[in-house]
Amino acid sequence: MGTLLPTSEEVPEIDYQEGTSSSEQLDAGALFVLKSRGSWLHCGYHLTTSIVAPSLLSLPYALSLMGWFPGVLCLILAALVTFYSYNLLSLVLEHHAQLGRRQLRFRVMAEDILGPAWGRYFVGPIQFGVCYGSVISCILLGGQSLKFIYLLSTPEGSIQLYGFVSIFGILMLVLAQIPSFHSLRHISLVSLVLALAYSACTTAGSVHIGNSKNAPPKDYSIDGIMQNRVFGAFNAISIIATTYGNGIIPEIQATIAPPVKGKMFKGLCICYAVIASTYFSVGVSGYWSFGNQAQPTILSNFMGDGQPLLPTWFLLLTNLFTLMQVTAISLIYLQPTNEVFEKWFADPKMDQFSTRNVIPRLISRSLSVIIATFLAAMLPFFGDIMALFGAFGCIPLDFILPMVLYNVTFKPSKKGLMFWGNTSIAVASTLLAAVGAVASVRQIVLDARTYSLFADV
Repeated sequence: MGTLLPTSEEVPEIDYQEGTSSSEQLDAGALFVLKSRGSWLHCGYHLTTSIVAPSLLSLPYALSLMGWFPGVLCLILAALVTFYSYNLLSLVLEHHAQLGRRQLRFRVMAEDILGPAWGRYFVGPIQFGVCYGSVISCILLGGQSLKFIYLLSTPEGSIQLYGFVSIFGILMLVLAQIPSFHSLRHISLVSLVLALAYSACTTAGSVHIGNSKNAPPKDYSIDGIMQNRVFGAFNAISIIATTYGNGIIPEIQATIAPPVKGKMFKGLCICYAVIASTYFSVGVSGYWSFGNQAQPTILSNFMGDGQPLLPTWFLLLTNLFTLMQVTAISLIYLQPTNEVFEKWFADPKMDQFSTRNVIPRLISRSLSVIIATFLAAMLPFFGDIMALFGAFGCIPLDFILPMVLYNVTFKPSKKGLMFWGNTSIAVASTLLAAVGAVASVRQIVLDARTYSLFADV
């Protein structure tokens, strides 16, 4: 113990991270991507970027599937449970660091506590799928934002969605070469400000339209027969779980310079202060203004019969903020995949910027972005697939595993509130994940009838 991860860009001067073993000291993924050099403020920026994303623009739609009381209650409960579960994960990570083994990755954490099979066959694949799925979604959303901006300036424009997805993919191809997670700290700070900016714009736009003479009729009833309402409610739960999802808490905590004790909690406080000021303002104002007519992204409601309901400059600014933040989120969720590639292909005994390490990094990261861009262009209904990721990925990683890992690590008394509270949350979340997965698959099947590959939507 008592050693640090890189404090210099030069490999010979590396002091390895507190509590790591000699085998991990030679791990290029940890050395080059997960550099433990950040402060709790940097941690807060990364957490906010990884959670507060443009997916929050779907919250009015989620509320429309559940109604006022269940919807707002679900928003509050999801915030409380995820804040609690992320703190549990942080405490488990701190505990193992103090015992002499600092866990830098979610899959390593699961392997150490639950056994090798859990990390290799469950947590690792799920986390990789969630992170890479988030990158695909961000590239798709970036392309949609570019197309929206294009159509505002050129209403009769003929460029299709896949063209804009490709343009955004080229931008990501360049930015993906940023070397480490720690290198993104200033980008994450800008992302935090952008999230506040487009959330404020969206809230103001919803309130303005809701009070205008062109305001749509406010109908808060839930459409459809009982079967559709039930499936819609569980689909909404999956959407909300996805908006609060993270899945990379250990990797973010790995960027903090030792000692790590208490720093993650401060970072989470920053993140959830932003969540409180964005999620509820956007969700409530959007649902209040548009009721059960709220679209899967509330920005779509700002257009009526193809005509903007707000000044064009305001819509351009809002979409520009969204576009810029999507770029930062893509970079954050590329880091776990970058770490895997660096571990496989880089040589930790050589300098990070040596030809030996730069060429494999350039190839692996470029291929990763190219494939993600192709999938985003090919599957314009990928938002529905992300609801499935929320059920299969975000709920297990963010609502279930933290409770299990804490109970296994600290072994709280089975007669105490902590044990049964954690167990209850894990069991309830498991049931919600199962039903949410069925609802998400059903929605994908329904939407697949109207969408085609490379569709211009």
